[in-house]
Order: sequence, then structure tokens, then C-alpha cells
Amino acid sequence: MYRSPLKFQPIYKERLWGGEKLKTSLDKQYSASGIGESWEISAVKGDVSQVIEGPYSGKNLDVLIEDFGPELLGFSVVNRFGSDFPILIKYIDAKMDLSIQVHPNDELAAQRHQSFGKNEMWFIMDHDPNANLILGFQEDCSKKSYQKALEEKKLSTLLNYTPVNKGDAFMIETGTMHAIGAGILLAEIQQTSDITYRVYDFDRRDKNGNLRELHTDLALDAINYKAKTDYKKSYKREQNSSNELIHNQYFKTNFLPVNQKMDIKIAGRDSFSIYMCIEGEVVLRTEHGQMPMKKGETLMIPACCEQLELQSSGAELLEIYI
Repeated sequence: MYRSPLKFQPIYKERLWGGEKLKTSLDKQYSASGIGESWEISAVKGDVSQVIEGPYSGKNLDVLIEDFGPELLGFSVVNRFGSDFPILIKYIDAKMDLSIQVHPNDELAAQRHQSFGKNEMWFIMDHDPNANLILGFQEDCSKKSYQKALEEKKLSTLLNYTPVNKGDAFMIETGTMHAIGAGILLAEIQQTSDITYRVYDFDRRDKNGNLRELHTDLALDAINYKAKTDYKKSYKREQNSSNELIHNQYFKTNFLPVNQKMDIKIAGRDSFSIYMCIEGEVVLRTEHGQMPMKKGETLMIPACCEQLELQSSGAELLEIYI
């Protein structure tokens, strides 16, 4: 396999709550309105990413996995996941509040949907004044009290509202009641899953005048009713260094502020690496090629690459691997 960066065509998703920031802030190229999500790298069935530059242009991610396996993904990743690509990378623009929702864990998702669960993290790229997230409950809650509040349309009185600032990072484990608030632009790293249980949607109607489907019964056994306070993660911001952001069994994410030439040794990682540019511009160089990247773009580096060079006069990246 060529040891060169891979760039994929974004997959744009129209959403009831979508706005224009993916276009105006991240320079995404599309003509539709109400685009809420840009799926940067995906192997979700029916939404598989396609390479748009370089020697593999026109090939889908699943084809590359079939052709190159551990050269692309890494032997450790193939041993764990086989030919399944384990994560989904997105940018999300919420012009309006998203529905209040929850995701099932691996066990429940496999049992009900033959899917991974959906642990995810958010990195706040921009926000309107007073924007916030819903993250879990204010206090420990019982299933009975939750159902009562939901029936009486008082669910918001139980939930934990968290204000955001640019650069904040949050880990949202499966079972966590959550919602992205209006005015937030963020990067999302998650397990490969499109399973969401929507429990409340503010009685909104879609463009056809229909109420959106809720999944209140399915959600009951998926929810973690215990209150938590550690959703927000602290991290260092050392220049020209991979600063650990969120590391867990599902993915590892680092924060990289780059303002010069920076070399990254990835030979011992035994995993593909993904770089999301969240500010500025940068050039990525590997053994067989180089590729520029600007804010809002995402590149994947095959596991067979041994080293990576970054060159920038001022950029911020998220680095993701397994």
C-alpha cells in the first residue's frame, strides 16, 4: 500500500436542526440547505466514504480495507474488529437544539441492532453566546421519576445543562442522556454506529409537518440514571506536541497545536491515524506523498506509515487512532 495520506469526500446529512456553519465556517461545498452533519470518514452501511485524491481516488473505504487490511488499519485493529472500521468522524453544526437522546452500549446495540454501541466525544470548535449542552442528570434519577417527568413534559427539570467554550472537550459514554444545544459547531469522534434513541424533540415537526419518531420504550433500558460530573475533560496545550485529550478503549484523541515543522513517529502505533484540522492550515507529509489540509478538512494516514511530518505556521489538529 502507498504510504500516503488519504482524503475522502464528505457525506453531507440534512437535519431539521442544521444550519450554515459547515459552509460558512468550514468551507464545505454543497448546495442544499439545513446540512447539520459532515461525515468525514465513515464505514456505516449505505454511507461509506470514498477517496477523492491520490492513487486510490474513487475507491471506497471498505474496498481499501478488503484490499489492504492490516496495512491500512493496523494488525491490532484487525485483530479486534476484523474488516469493520471502528470509528465514525464528523463535524456537526447545530443551528437549533438537537433532540434529547441516548445511545445504547455495545451489548444492547449488538442484541437489538447487530451494531456497535455509540460512545462518542465532542470538541467545541465554535459557539454562539450562552450556548450549552445537555449532559446527563442533575441528580441521581430513578426510572419511575424519569418516566413521570417525560409524561408531564418536565424532563428538562431533571437534566444537567452545561455551558460551553471554544476548545472544550467532552466524553459522552453510552447511556448518557444528552443533546447538543443551538449555536454549537463541533467535531465528533464516535464508535461506528448510527443508533440513536430519541426521547424528546420539543414537539417539533419535520418539513412535511410530521412529528419525528421517538424511541422512549427502547431508551428505558439504555439510560444511565446516575448523575455524573466528569463529562468535560481537561488537557494540556503544549505547542508542537501531541497533548493527550481523551484515551479509552474505543479511540484515542490528542490535541496538536502546530506552528513549525513537527515530526510524529507512528511506526509503533499499529493503527491508522486520522487528523482533523480544527484551525488554520497544515501540510502532512509521509514516505510516499504530502497533502495540504485546511480548517474543516480531515485526512487518514495508513497504519503502514512509519513517520509523519507536519508543517504549519499556525494550526490546531485533533489526532485520532485506536
